[in-house]
Amino acid sequence: MLRAVNTEKAPGAIGPYSQGMIAGEFLFVSGQLPLNPDTGELMVDPEKAFKRAIENFLEIVKAAGGTPESVIKVNVYIKDLEYFSTFNEIYAHYFKNHKPARAVIEVARLPKDAIVEIEGIAYIK
Repeated sequence: MLRAVNTEKAPGAIGPYSQGMIAGEFLFVSGQLPLNPDTGELMVDPEKAFKRAIENFLEIVKAAGGTPESVIKVNVYIKDLEYFSTFNEIYAHYFKNHKPARAVIEVARLPKDAIVEIEGIAYIK
């Protein structure tokens, strides 16, 4: 059984998709940009953008009944790998000792010209 997950604590989808989809015990979270869910403002400062994108991602996990420890795979699309170490420091703050599988990929362009987009999979009991 499939079930869509949506929360007002993360930006609404900017296209024909759901913020997340539960399939069985797995949550698939759509790519999250660094958009403020209240104002729609796009964060462009790298530190603020990384925090906002991670927070948006985790709000969807939370809305599905999960926690950061539920996350099993994260894909990060970033416009400039020069910020890799900055991203790692911020990411570690949110995931602490839990270390999901992860890929960080430099890309040429993202929707809304964002500097980062984060998507992934969580295990939801």
